[in-house]
Amino acid sequence: MGEVSVQLYSVRDEFAADPAGTLQRLAAIGFTRVEPYGVVQNVEALTAGLPACGLTAPTAHAQLIGVDQAAVFGAAKQLGIGVVIDPLVKPEQWSDPADIAATAAALNAAAKLAAEHGVTVGYHNHWWELESRIGGRSAFEVFAEQLDPQVVLEVDTYWATAGGENAAELLGRLGDRVRAIHVKDGALATDASGQVPAGQGRVPLPDVLAAAPDALRVVEFDRYDGDIFEAIAASFAYLADTAK
Repeated sequence: MGEVSVQLYSVRDEFAADPAGTLQRLAAIGFTRVEPYGVVQNVEALTAGLPACGLTAPTAHAQLIGVDQAAVFGAAKQLGIGVVIDPLVKPEQWSDPADIAATAAALNAAAKLAAEHGVTVGYHNHWWELESRIGGRSAFEVFAEQLDPQVVLEVDTYWATAGGENAAELLGRLGDRVRAIHVKDGALATDASGQVPAGQGRVPLPDVLAAAPDALRVVEFDRYDGDIFEAIAASFAYLADTAK
């Protein structure tokens, strides 16, 4: 069973106010891995906070297209991050095959620079890459076929399901290109309302987890109406139980 991490975007307000305290609370839940966002902006807090809390960051989110990539990959190397994942390319870029090809080409080029820093590039989906269809197939899979082999994927299984895809079958088709998955659950609303701890919503998580047994499991909440640390702890416990 894959290892477990948590996307720090889930606790973005808490992390912005108290980085060290937030990391300590996640470590107290039982996490030994986190997935940061904004590695350049948060490099100082993470450099101090990760080792102090016994945490590592095997993956991270950072915009890669149209930014200073050398700064991103340099910060990632400093933090020991192995995979930097572009978290979002806007919906309007996924309906035209030429735009999809341009996105793939941009990430392929980024991967070459990343390799000079010992870092791998990845991409994370939302619902629109699955909802958009190109010749009867999802734009996401059309895109994946155009990526160089060294570019990996992080499949957000909640957003894939919200986009109308069978997430487990998608994972099966993508195979070992999938290095990590986002584990979250809820009502599948595209405004992220109604998200709940893993196992309490509409995402078929048992099938999803079985379809990607070696992928890093990254707990994430885009929004949550209650105590976010309690929700994250419940998702952690769900994953720990399914691993038995």
